[in-house]
Parts: sequence; structure tokens; C-alpha cells
Amino acid sequence: MSETIVIQSHRLPITENWLQTCISSVKAWADLNQFHYKFIDDKLFDYVSVEFVEKTKSKPIIATDLARLKVLQEFLKKGYEIVIWCDADFIIFAPDHFILPNESYALGREVWIQKDSKKSNKLVANIKVHNAFMLFHKENTFLDFYAEVAERLVIHNESSMPPQFIGPKLLTAIHNVVQCPVFESAGMLSPLVVKDIAKGKGEALDLFKKKSSYEIYAANMCNSLFGRDGYSAKIIENCLKVLLSEQRI
Repeated sequence: MSETIVIQSHRLPITENWLQTCISSVKAWADLNQFHYKFIDDKLFDYVSVEFVEKTKSKPIIATDLARLKVLQEFLKKGYEIVIWCDADFIIFAPDHFILPNESYALGREVWIQKDSKKSNKLVANIKVHNAFMLFHKENTFLDFYAEVAERLVIHNESSMPPQFIGPKLLTAIHNVVQCPVFESAGMLSPLVVKDIAKGKGEALDLFKKKSSYEIYAANMCNSLFGRDGYSAKIIENCLKVLLSEQRI
């Protein structure tokens, strides 16, 4: 069998065409590389405790952030050499160039472009890591550590938690200390950048390119912000058409 498996999850049915395009791109990339592929619906929540689900019921994304780690751990135990997680809104638009790094584990790169909260007309770039793409080799030691810390932080937390509490926020905090391996080609596009790609130009796209250290060949499309501030299906679909045709940013 293939030594590598790619795993995705989303609630069914998939109602947005652009989201199905993203999922199909990952499946096609897995097929291209002869990787196994696994799609999980809401059964993803079965991988975390009832206590954990109850504590995060107002922000279920926190539960999914732990559940994905538990799933990856399980498939490593089943004998896979490499396990890969891709969010459902992760598009691989240049599959021939999206080549896995030779690392024991790797996280995605987030170059987040947004408006400055103090100066509404100024754009700023925040450079972090993300968990929309994660890769773990069977010999890695990071996955078990990350899963244990993430679960403990939530269980013992007595205050409010932001949606990215054990996702990008925790990962970036760890990364800032230990410098985790980063797969620079696995990016993330903020709505401002998506809008600029869709129309072919813009200051947000220019800043994204300036702050990105490497060309990206895949990216998370930020479904969590879908429907807000004009971030519509039409804009995302137009962006995907550009990405899939040009195969680079």
C-alpha cells in the first residue's frame, strides 16, 4: 500500500461549489502522487472526548483542531509512514510543483494581509504558521507533544477562548520559540488577497508577494470568514479560476 495518506474533513453535504473545487484538488493531488486519501464527515468529532466537545461547543473549530491531531495520530499507529492533513478549503492549484518537504514534520505558512486597526487605509502583514496543512512522518516527536499540550490547554482553561486558540495561535507561539519546519509552498490567503487575485491586481496582493519568502502552490481560502464583508462565493470562485490557470501567485 501507499506509505502516505492525505486526510480531510467537512460536514456533509458540501453546499458551495468553490469548496468542492478545493476538496477535489487535494484528492487529485493525492491520486497524482499515489497517496491514500481519506475524507471524514462529522464523525471527526468522535476522535475527541465528550468533555472536550462540550467545553468547546460555542466554538467547534477548537474541537476540530484537536480532532485532526487525534486522527493523524491514529493513522500513524495504523502503519503509515507519512500522514498529511489538508483543510477542506485548502486548494492545491499547482500540483506538479507542490512537492513535500524532506522533514519529519511541517506546518503551513501564513502571511496574513489585513487593514491596520489604527490606520484603516494602511495594510499590514502578519507572518505566522497555520494548521490548514500539516505533515507528520512516523518518526516525528512533535505531533504527540502538540496534541497533548493543545488538549491540556483547553481542559484547564477557565476563561474565553478565541477560535484559533489551539490552532494557529498555539502553533505560532511554539514556532516563535523553537522554529518549526515550515512548508512555505502551503500558504494562506486572507480575503483581501483573494479579492485582489480575483480582479488581477491590488495593494493587498502586492504586499502578500513582498512578504512571502517563496512562491506558493497551494493555499487555505479562509472559509471561516466566508460571507463576511463581501467575501462571497463569486469572488472566491473567480480567485480559484485565476490560481488554477496561472498555477502561481
